[in-house]
Amino acid sequence: MARLVECVPNFSEGRRAEVIEAILAEIKSVEGVMLLDKEMDKDHNRAVISFVGGPQEAKTAAFKAIARAAQLIDMDQHKGEHPRMGATDVVPFVPISGVTMDECITLARELGKEVGEKLGIPVYLYEAAATRPDRVNLADVRKGEYEGIKKEIETNPDRKPDYGPSKLPKAGATAIGARMPLIAFNVYLGTRDVSIARKIAKAIRFSTGGYRYVKALGFEIKEKGLVQVSMNLVNYKETPIYRVFETIKREAERHSVPVISSEIVGLTPLEALVDVSDFYLKFENFNKGQVLEEKLMTFAGKQQSGLSDFMDEVAAGTPVPGGGSVAAASGALGASLVSMVCRLTIGKKKYQEFEEELKKVLEESEKLRQELKELIIKDGESFTMVLDSLKLPQNTPEEQTRRLVAIQEAYKEAALVPLRTMEKSLEVLKLSRIVVEKGNVNTLSDAGASAIMAKGALEGALLNVKINLKSIEDQTFASELKNKSEFILSESQRLKQEIDTLLQEKL
Repeated sequence: MARLVECVPNFSEGRRAEVIEAILAEIKSVEGVMLLDKEMDKDHNRAVISFVGGPQEAKTAAFKAIARAAQLIDMDQHKGEHPRMGATDVVPFVPISGVTMDECITLARELGKEVGEKLGIPVYLYEAAATRPDRVNLADVRKGEYEGIKKEIETNPDRKPDYGPSKLPKAGATAIGARMPLIAFNVYLGTRDVSIARKIAKAIRFSTGGYRYVKALGFEIKEKGLVQVSMNLVNYKETPIYRVFETIKREAERHSVPVISSEIVGLTPLEALVDVSDFYLKFENFNKGQVLEEKLMTFAGKQQSGLSDFMDEVAAGTPVPGGGSVAAASGALGASLVSMVCRLTIGKKKYQEFEEELKKVLEESEKLRQELKELIIKDGESFTMVLDSLKLPQNTPEEQTRRLVAIQEAYKEAALVPLRTMEKSLEVLKLSRIVVEKGNVNTLSDAGASAIMAKGALEGALLNVKINLKSIEDQTFASELKNKSEFILSESQRLKQEIDTLLQEKL
C-alpha cells in the first residue's frame, strides 16, 4: 500500500490568479506530489489547494508553497470575507493510506519548526497537532485575525506561537495541523440580509449550541447579491451533510428566506455524497460499490488503487480482466490523449481558428473516455456471465434447455461488448485525426499516440468479437456482427493511413 498524505493549504488570495499559479508551480515542482484540486473565491479572497504525496514529499511541497506565498501576499493589503491571519492561513495534513494520524502530527510539527526558523513566520499548531487545549479549534487560534494578532503577539503570552518569532511579518501567521478529512460546505440564501446567515450559522455550529462537528459563519456575497452560510463539517459520518442542510432549510423558512443553492469547496469523500443520495432518494440497500468509478477499480473482488494494480490483476492467473478489458482501457487512454491535446491547444492564440471545433472534440473525447471506462468492467462481467451459464445444472431436460439458452445469451453479450469497444474506439480514432491535423504542434506525438492506442483497442476488441462468434448458434446474429466488425476495421485502417500520412508531413 502506498504511503499517502493529503495536504490542504489555504492561501489568503482569491483574486490574482497569477499569484496562485506561482504557488502551484512550487507544489508541482516536487517529485512524487500530485495536485488534486484548486478553488479560488473572490469574495472570500481565498484559495484552497489540495495535493497528495508521500509524507516527506508533501511536507517539502507545503514548505515551498508557504515560502512563495510569503513573497507574494502582503497581509497589510489583504481584505476578504473569510477570517484569516496569514498569507498561508492554514496547512492541515490528512492521513490517506499507509499513514497514521500520529505521523501526520509529526509532519505538522516538523513543518512548523522549519517554517518558524527558516522563514521567520509565527506558527500555531492546531487540531490533532495542537500542544495546548485552547489551540485545538482553529477559530480560537485565529481569533482577532491578522490585525488582532499583530497587536497582541508581542505582549500577550497567550499569543506566543509554537514556533517562530513573537512578531508578525507581512506574511502574517500560519496554523499547521493534522486532522481527518473535512468537507467545506456552503449554502446560499436568497437575501442580502447577512444577519440571517449569521443567525443560522449560530444555530448550527457547535460552539454556540449546534451540531457537534460543525463550524459555521455567515457572510454577505456581494457579487451574487446573496448571503452564505459557510461551514466546515469536520466529521461527516457523525454529522452528515444532509442533516446540516435540512436544518439550514428549516431555519431559513423561519425567516421567510429561500435556499438558493449549495456548494462543496475542494474535495469530498465519496461516502459523504452517497449518504446524501441515500437520504434524499430513499434508496434501498444502496452502497458505494454500486458507484461506477468504485466498480471500475475493483476486479475479481479485490479493491484496486490504480493503473498499476489493474496491470497486476491482468497479469494474474485469472480470466478476468482479460483482453477485452485491456482493449477498452487502451481506447480510454486514447481518448484521454485526445482530451489532453485539446486542453493544450484551446486558448492558444496561434490556434484560435480551431478553438470552437476543438472544444466540441474535447466534449466528445471526454464522453468516449467515460464510455470506454465502463466497457472495461462490462467486458469482464460479460465473460463472467459465460462462465456462470456453463455452471448451470443440467439434470433434467428443462434444466438442459435453460442452460443452453443462457449460454447462448451470454455468448451474444460477450460478443456485443467488444463490438461496442470497437465502435467507441473508431470514434476516438476520428477525433485523433482532427487533433493530429489541428492540435498544438508541440503535442503532435501525443496526438499520434492517441491514434495508436485507439487502433490497438479496436483490433484487440475485434479478436474478442471473433472468438465469441464461434460459439453462437444464431447464424443471422453472428453474420450481422461479423459484417459490422469488418466494416469498423476497414474504416479504422483508412483513418489510420490518413493519420500516418499527416504525421509524416508534420514530424
